[in-house]
Amino acid sequence: MPSYKAPVEDVLFLLRDVFPIQRYNNLPGFADASPDLVEAILSEAARLCEETLQPLNQPGDRAGCVRGKDGAVTTPSGFKEAYHAFVAGGWVGLSADPDFGGQGLPYTLAAVINEFASSANMAFAMYPGLSQGALAALMTHGTDTQKKMFVPKLISGEWSGTMNLTESHCGTDLGLLKTKAVPEADGSYAIFGEKIFISAGDHDLADNIIHLVLARIEGAPAGIKGISLFAVPKILIEPDGSLGASNKVTCGALEHKMGIHANATCVMNYDGAKGFLVGEPHRGLNAMFVMMNEARLGVAIQGLAISEVAYQNAATYAKERLQGRALSGPKFPEKPADPIIVHPDIRRNLMTIRAFNEAARALVIWTALKSDIAHRSSNEAEIQAAADCLGLLTPVLKGVLTDVGFDNTVRAQQILGGHGYIEEWGMEQFVRDARIAMIYEGANGIQALDLVGRKLAKDGGRAVMAFFAEVKTFIKDNECDASLAPYLAGLKQSLAHLEQATMWFMQNAMAKPENAGAGSYDYMHLFGLVALAYMWAHIAKAAIALKPAANGDATALDTKLLLATYFMERIMPETSAHLSRISSGAATMMALEAEQF
Repeated sequence: MPSYKAPVEDVLFLLRDVFPIQRYNNLPGFADASPDLVEAILSEAARLCEETLQPLNQPGDRAGCVRGKDGAVTTPSGFKEAYHAFVAGGWVGLSADPDFGGQGLPYTLAAVINEFASSANMAFAMYPGLSQGALAALMTHGTDTQKKMFVPKLISGEWSGTMNLTESHCGTDLGLLKTKAVPEADGSYAIFGEKIFISAGDHDLADNIIHLVLARIEGAPAGIKGISLFAVPKILIEPDGSLGASNKVTCGALEHKMGIHANATCVMNYDGAKGFLVGEPHRGLNAMFVMMNEARLGVAIQGLAISEVAYQNAATYAKERLQGRALSGPKFPEKPADPIIVHPDIRRNLMTIRAFNEAARALVIWTALKSDIAHRSSNEAEIQAAADCLGLLTPVLKGVLTDVGFDNTVRAQQILGGHGYIEEWGMEQFVRDARIAMIYEGANGIQALDLVGRKLAKDGGRAVMAFFAEVKTFIKDNECDASLAPYLAGLKQSLAHLEQATMWFMQNAMAKPENAGAGSYDYMHLFGLVALAYMWAHIAKAAIALKPAANGDATALDTKLLLATYFMERIMPETSAHLSRISSGAATMMALEAEQF
């Protein structure tokens, strides 16, 4: 059976030494996050994830969810008790507004807890995780009445939330959706339609589920400009806040899927269900994008989380499995064979995974801090800069962390050989669970198009130019430090490749947009490599600074420096290949006629 240990010490190193969280004490909630409190929060979250959530992961995958004849969905054994423990600890509302019952602590901490929970049990973590997106949309676009009605219960975890976008005939192209909203005399709307692929669409964990549903008000314009957003409770809410009769929304079916079996992925039927308009009529996408951006960052964290738990189990196996002898001679002559950790190819896979994991965790925290600034600062210039960076990096994180996260589960599975293919060892579940993260909340090809087609040119390229400037400033400020030279050289070269690719798009994609489309996926991964290398440069700087005070026990710091070197030597050369593919343009890719495929 697989195991999991939350990387508390790695997170504390990042929050204490790489991106010191105390620097942000001017922001609401940060002053309350003292070093002792942060450590206590992380330790308690780790205990919950390791002892309560992780043991349910494999049994939950095997059992799956069950839909009864009445459409009600039952989650696997133990999930209800685990959910009650999760909400009793206040984890849903950790970073939520105190005026509505939240704790008001930094979102950065919530992002870390999301990683722990997703590593321990990704299917479970999605239930409270989806409530975060609903909360974000309601807090941004909901009326005071709606906030009072929905938000406190979502924060407490008594109720949960979902997002309902997809229909059988439309996924990314939401302008094609057919779900309709009919105005009622009391100001509400009757919602008619069917939504598919709705994660946590029905379950037995919370007392009520608040569905945020995209629909078109009768008579609204065609296309995306006619879409509105509605809050549709599973159970109607009485004026005094108590629960009343069931609303006309039901789970019509459970999807039979490759992974995340313990999360209920539902077909949702709306048969005149009472809904409440969120935000302005025909401006639903503005409100929904708040949820989608929140969800995309959450999915990026899932990519890291599954990569981390897969690495841990592969590393344990590699140190225990005996097979063959080291190429340089026996390392354990008293044993019948050496453990496979002695073999270079095993180490290649393990180091590749871990070098990604540590940099990706740093990138998540760095980006989460930008989110905290964007939402909590009172300085308009800081807000704009942080929001720019957040918008630019969201498709990069979602696309790159989930792509590489899946690749890393396959690498980890390979280390286990035949046992990696067998259900008992759990590695095949990690592969199956990780695969969905590349698809939902906007398939990764869409993320790449969003990055190249929208984010680069937005506001005259202000965000990407600011990112380039920040990385260049870091390099310039530290280039006199010889100890950082091995890490800065790779970063500098990769940044040059990214700038060349950006310039190539400017010169070749305006007249022929297919050049942008053909190179977008490589550009997204090129950008991701630069961002990860930037994180490794920060980590290396902190590790080097700490070594003199390590009192002879600098093993953990030396490990980080070796991983940083490995990343620069073995992974960063990929930026050259990405640039070459981008520069080849779209001509060959688009040359075949459709019937030639």
